[in-house]
Amino acid sequence: MASDDPMVAALLREREGYVGRGMDDRVAQVDEQLRLRGVKPPADDKPTEPTSRSTPPKGRRARTTEQA
Repeated sequence: MASDDPMVAALLREREGYVGRGMDDRVAQVDEQLRLRGVKPPADDKPTEPTSRSTPPKGRRARTTEQA
């Protein structure tokens, strides 16, 4: 859902981050702000696979602890 209103767009990005981290109380707060601006909050799109910080991003190699 895109918006021409920069505040609504920022709230939607903020909400997406909270959903990804499982911060339901913050999601509810952002939803309230969206409703006050006349926007229906999107359905919760929980990530199907949690992202692990221990795996390097695609196309990158993990650092090695060995020194040459």
